[in-house]
Amino acid sequence: MRPLKEKVSISLDKDMVEQLKELAEKNNRLFSQYINFVLRDYITNKLDKK
Repeated sequence: MRPLKEKVSISLDKDMVEQLKELAEKNNRLFSQYINFVLRDYITNKLDKK
């Protein structure tokens, strides 16, 4: 079963959005999927380094 999703609204710098969209496209992911991937990776690495 897939994890439940929750919609959130955030504000990002315009240049960050453009870069994230480019990276998402290069990784064959949707924009929101890529943001989720990046955040999950960041949090996992932060927890591993504690």
